[in-house]
Amino acid sequence: MNILVVMKQTFDTEEKIVIQNGKISEDGVEFIINPYDEYAVEEAIKLKEEHGGEVTVISIGPDRAESSLRTALAMGADKAVLVDDEELFGDEFTTAKVLAAVAQKVGYDIIIGGQMAVDSGAGQGGPRLAEELGINHVSTVVKLEVNGTAVRVERDVEGDLEVVETSLPVLITAQQGLNEPRYPSLPGIMKAKKKPLDRLSADDLGLDVAAVKAKTEIVDQTLPPKKQAGRILSGELGAQASELVQLLRNEAKVI
Repeated sequence: MNILVVMKQTFDTEEKIVIQNGKISEDGVEFIINPYDEYAVEEAIKLKEEHGGEVTVISIGPDRAESSLRTALAMGADKAVLVDDEELFGDEFTTAKVLAAVAQKVGYDIIIGGQMAVDSGAGQGGPRLAEELGINHVSTVVKLEVNGTAVRVERDVEGDLEVVETSLPVLITAQQGLNEPRYPSLPGIMKAKKKPLDRLSADDLGLDVAAVKAKTEIVDQTLPPKKQAGRILSGELGAQASELVQLLRNEAKVI
């Protein structure tokens, strides 16, 4: 079974966000595997252990993304692909086009990714990639079973579960609860240094840079306003309700 994991490197969730000149500063920041993608890596390794095959981890990003790919290799993935061509960095549209080209080059039976990236929260990566490849996809998966070409999943739907049956090839996105990601072992870390990691460019993938250019552009970024202390209203209940309406209308301007 050819198992692909699409993975993104993101800020450590404990990092403080600093905005400089309308851009997020990366000075001194620690980068990690996107937490939802850790579930994807773990599930891919479990599938390999159960059914055999090979796990390939794919990421788009600068040189620093290699460290996260090496972590996935240390967990048990077999090889990695890094698209480090800056001309292929872009929005979700660009990312889906590029990942589709890599998937077609590498080959796949199943593709697994996180249900969203914690830095953007868009949740578009998986569905867009599946659409590019013309395959089925199931999002927010908390249980996955593969039997031959038959696939049965349970997915989180706002606190409830939905059971979906489909077949390979398929793309799924992992939700928290799918598994418990393993820590890389010392032998795994040593082996990861020797595992193959290919670097691909637009030419390697046969992509026209203009055709996959981003459809959106970030023009500015700002931090949300600081929270102000709450206000406690006093008096009769009717008077409080009237005062609350006036505050929401005239001060907060939300009604």
